[in-house]
Amino acid sequence: MRLRNRHLLLLDLLVFCVCPVLAVALRTDSPASVAAHVHSLAIYALFAIAIRLAVFIPVGLYSRYWRYASVAEIAQVTLAVSLSTLLLWSALLAVLTPLGVIQQGFPRSIPLIDGLLVLPAVGGIRFLARLRHYYQQRRANNRPEAQRVAIVGAGEAGGMIVKEIAANPQLGLHPVAFIDDDSRKHNLVIHGVRVVGGREVLAELRDRYGVQQAIIAMPTAPGKTIRELVQLCRQAGLAVRVVPGVFELLAGKVMVSQLRPVDITDLLRREPVCTDMKSVAALLRGKVVMVTGAGGSIGLELCRQILQCAPAELVALGHGENSVFEACNELRTLLRETRGAAVSLRPVIADIRDRQRMRAVLATYRPVVIFHAAAHKHVPLMEENVQDAVSNNVLGTRNLLELASELGVERFVLISTDKAVNPTSVMGATKRVAEFLVQDAALRTGRPFVAVRFGNVLGSRGSVVPLFKQQIAAGGPVTVTHPEAERYFMTIPEAVQLVLQAAALGSGGEIFVLDMGQPVRVLDLARDLIRLTGLKEGEDIEIVFTGLRPGEKLRERLFLDSEEYARTAHQQIFQVRNGMLKGESPLADLHQLVKKLEAAAASGSEKRVRRLLQRLVPEYTPVPADGALAAAENHG
Repeated sequence: MRLRNRHLLLLDLLVFCVCPVLAVALRTDSPASVAAHVHSLAIYALFAIAIRLAVFIPVGLYSRYWRYASVAEIAQVTLAVSLSTLLLWSALLAVLTPLGVIQQGFPRSIPLIDGLLVLPAVGGIRFLARLRHYYQQRRANNRPEAQRVAIVGAGEAGGMIVKEIAANPQLGLHPVAFIDDDSRKHNLVIHGVRVVGGREVLAELRDRYGVQQAIIAMPTAPGKTIRELVQLCRQAGLAVRVVPGVFELLAGKVMVSQLRPVDITDLLRREPVCTDMKSVAALLRGKVVMVTGAGGSIGLELCRQILQCAPAELVALGHGENSVFEACNELRTLLRETRGAAVSLRPVIADIRDRQRMRAVLATYRPVVIFHAAAHKHVPLMEENVQDAVSNNVLGTRNLLELASELGVERFVLISTDKAVNPTSVMGATKRVAEFLVQDAALRTGRPFVAVRFGNVLGSRGSVVPLFKQQIAAGGPVTVTHPEAERYFMTIPEAVQLVLQAAALGSGGEIFVLDMGQPVRVLDLARDLIRLTGLKEGEDIEIVFTGLRPGEKLRERLFLDSEEYARTAHQQIFQVRNGMLKGESPLADLHQLVKKLEAAAASGSEKRVRRLLQRLVPEYTPVPADGALAAAENHG
């Protein structure tokens, strides 16, 4: 039965009536003497009920949730019983006996004995609820499927975490051991969990206690100590969590900046760019729109914002089934929440390199606008997978452009990168060739086929910010390639708004670039993120320099020296047109060279691929790891 406060009141009334009878029996050592004092007992019991309720109610004994009772509640029960007993005894001596309300032979010690009986009775009834809840938690936490955990740190933090785990069986955790380097705590039991030793026993936790996870509860420990413990736990094959407790907030050990996640815009060092979406909405409303790479962070955000423009149909195309599945689940939820049921969402699993499959997709859905976000973008990874970079970034884009031209797609937007400017990497060079292909298709068709150059997109999948966050969460160190490395940064919403604006602004062949302000040192970004997380560089988290990787520049640029650019009607967006204003193809033998590049990639000849990329992109200068710095400085 769940005891409510109304039940406790009724039980207390019974206690207040029974305990005086027991007190008389104990005092006189004769149950028969109770009958001699029936009248006095009845008067005393009525006064006891009145006085004790007059104390119990204001003290709050009928407004507590006793399943969470603790030492504070024990103290309150003791105070209430003691105070009411003192008042009752005083009333007996000063009022009831002198006035003859109670017989002279009634023992004066009865209130004291009564109080000693009432205290365990009243307290015991209430703590039955606490005891029942405790054993329910123990049974829930001792389930066979519960994950066995060790708490590293047997202090206040560790104790609170054990209590928190016990209070939340749904976590599926069962604490079985404390670890603490303080030998004075070894073999002590804290909240039912034994301190089994110091860090030296971490290696045997899995085999000896079946521990699967370690929770580090040491909020005052320096970052170096946390890193050492994390490393030892991982060597022991244990999953690791570093959990700050509520007590840190109360003690002021957590900074205000830690009370919310770090906002990406905090890292920009400029005001985010907001664009007018009215022209974009007018362009996309009621149209069939396709997004390639829809499962990626940029592609998914494109889909989100396109849905707000009420297209007739959104084709979300991607190669990875899991990412497309998750993206479309989120988009369907968004449609339900915004009542956008009129929009048809079409998930499509396809590889842009498969020309026949892409022909079937475009012929089936007949998109009016294509946003091409599918690409291989990781610079060091593409240095080791040159053929795949070419087949996806170049040949996949060529397939889409040729099919778009053939099947009547009205607008095409390619997502490119600032790494296409004076490229030192295969990824950058392939994206520059993709820009050429878009400009050539725009010239041949006369349609608004355009490209958009991104800077580094903060928070996108595989970008530096999620990596830094993971490293900070693990206790560091944070890795930066070079202390002077600089990058242009933009947020995911800024990047997507730029893409959508490009679709509305483009007339054919332009490359659009967002005004991202001044470049930011990656080192400064890392320091900002550490500070905004509430930690201190050098004390809590260290920064180490790893050197520029193959293909990486020291500094990026947004435009080539030969490029003509100007601001558009939107003052924070530039457009580059090069020779398109004169009706010139970006490269006379573009398609012939791309065919040779396709053959070289198919043959697996990495050297030939690089040579052909240099012919296609004269500014491309391959950079090995040991020559990265000098070449990067030359390409500034």
